[in-house]
Amino acid sequence: MSLAVRVIPCLDVADGRVVKGVNFQNLADAGDPVELAARYAAQGADELTFLDVTATVESRGTTYDVVTRTAEQVFVPLTVGGGVRSAEDVARLLGSGADKIGVNSAAIRRPDLVGEIADRFGAQVVVLSLDVTRAEGTPSGFVVTTHGGRTVTRIDALEWAREAIERGAGELLVNSIDADGTKNGFDLDLIEAMRGVSSVPVIASGGAGQPAHFAPAIRAGADAVLAASVFHSGQLSIGEVKAAMKDEGIGVR
Repeated sequence: MSLAVRVIPCLDVADGRVVKGVNFQNLADAGDPVELAARYAAQGADELTFLDVTATVESRGTTYDVVTRTAEQVFVPLTVGGGVRSAEDVARLLGSGADKIGVNSAAIRRPDLVGEIADRFGAQVVVLSLDVTRAEGTPSGFVVTTHGGRTVTRIDALEWAREAIERGAGELLVNSIDADGTKNGFDLDLIEAMRGVSSVPVIASGGAGQPAHFAPAIRAGADAVLAASVFHSGQLSIGEVKAAMKDEGIGVR
């Protein structure tokens, strides 16, 4: 675990707007991405993550103008994912102002993509985004999904994480589809399992609902915590989350 835990708001973007649903379904408008990004930066966000949640489904690239406008106004590290299919896509996103790139569906379809990006830009740029759900009949009981959680594979999530790290992934963004948007807390079993196979930082995502939910995720093995709807709605502020973890003896920035 890193010395200082990162708190990362996630902005799921569709058609240039931030959206949020439950278990990746029934997406509702949550605001302008640039305005929200600026708000979170002012609150003390350590990083920001933009995920274009419909880019893969609609077979198009990420919304580059949103990335550019955000990078021009917000000066915290920015991870961007959704619709990334090639090293050329990565080059364009980095040129638009992104600092790290999330890959998911395209890397599952063609695992060599992970190494191609890492070799060209460095492992620190590659964030393997895993949308994970529980499933019987696999070694770990967890499988990855693609296309924004719409397609369930039979690929064991831990085996895929291990392989991607060997290929050059520098960080894991582990999102529990089962917990996503429920506000019932992170999937601690999933975090602990990923920590057991990962030699790189693990970002826990999915399920945050109150300040008390974040410290257990760190104790389970996460290096950073990510949340979306609780920040978008104003239910929680980044300062409240950091204060709650600090009260639990966890170092924050």
